[in-house]
Amino acid sequence: MALQLLIHVALLRLSATAGPSVQGRDFRTPAVAWPSYFDLNWPQEVQETIQIPNNGSAPLLVDVRVFVSNVFNVDILRYTVSSMLLLRLSWLDTRLAWNTSVRPRRAITLPWDSLWTPGLTIQEALWVDWQDQSPRARVDPDGHVDLYLTLTTETNCDFELLHFPRDQSDCNLSFYALGNTALELEFRVHAVNEIVSVKREYVVRDLKTQVPPQQLVPCFQVTLRLQNTALKAIIALLVPGEALLLADMCGGLLPLQATERIAYKVTLLLGYLVFHSSLVQALPSSSSCNPLLIYYFTVLLLLLFASTMETVLLAALLARGDLRAKSGPSPTPRAEQHGHGDSEPNPEGAPRVKGSRRSQAEAADHVFFLVYVVGVVCSQFFFIGLWMWATCKSDPAPGKAVPHGGQPRL
Repeated sequence: MALQLLIHVALLRLSATAGPSVQGRDFRTPAVAWPSYFDLNWPQEVQETIQIPNNGSAPLLVDVRVFVSNVFNVDILRYTVSSMLLLRLSWLDTRLAWNTSVRPRRAITLPWDSLWTPGLTIQEALWVDWQDQSPRARVDPDGHVDLYLTLTTETNCDFELLHFPRDQSDCNLSFYALGNTALELEFRVHAVNEIVSVKREYVVRDLKTQVPPQQLVPCFQVTLRLQNTALKAIIALLVPGEALLLADMCGGLLPLQATERIAYKVTLLLGYLVFHSSLVQALPSSSSCNPLLIYYFTVLLLLLFASTMETVLLAALLARGDLRAKSGPSPTPRAEQHGHGDSEPNPEGAPRVKGSRRSQAEAADHVFFLVYVVGVVCSQFFFIGLWMWATCKSDPAPGKAVPHGGQPRL
């Protein structure tokens, strides 16, 4: 019987010339015409080889080894990540065993569509590119089958960006065998990190695997822990923002009556508005747990706006006082002139008075500058503490918030 089955398998190898058609997100059987072993005149043993092996009352155990060779194109704006994987699937199919004393061969290779193979679908995948369109399975004399699948895929990932650019996220790749039930098939999975390149903005810090319990269909999950190196974001975002804030504080040292101060402040504010508009496009947004940098740069914008408005208002107040002094100087009493005989008249012909608008505006400007510096320093320490200790838990996904079979919420 085993020898007859091997003869049929050899005939199948000659007839299976078409490769698999990979569509969507799974590795499936071909959409072309099947070989002639679907003919009912063929022996029943050959037709059964494309059915899942019977393991008695226990499900068939498939050992899966996942080799992660590369992770690239991490896009936090689209919440996607691309990866390259090599899957090694091993299982026991006693129907393919043969007697080595009759046929002394150590192993044979068969086309993937001439025997049963688990069809895999990646739940989070946007697209999957299977590198080998016609993989071949290696069969040992005792019936052990090894199948290697190489793929490149782009998947969705729920990035945790609260502490961006020092964020760390777990990206899942869930493989489902939709053609079988949990009573027929069971996975035992291991993962190996074979990434040799570290010249990435996001690096893989950890690699975990698990088999989720209580699933209707067999599945296993590979979790990639990605960490941002933060160098690009620090140079492109934090350094320009801090430089503009420091330049604004230095602008407060200019005299209030200097006309260059208003132009200096307005130029800084306009420059920061341009920087902030590009920043909004560069930073990701989310329905929950948005990056703290969004709030940080918004506070910086409000500080620059308050500083510019203070300069404009006090300069307007000072200019209005000077205009009134020029248009109609009030006479000074004699007694006051004798009491301040050592005071020299100002260029406009009016004497200096301690309670003039100029002195009041300069005093208010000095007080505002001190309060502004203290506020800026305190805000920096506040955000540093918030950055270190703040936590946020994202809202559960709609598919996880309501149990399967529950009533939908309107």
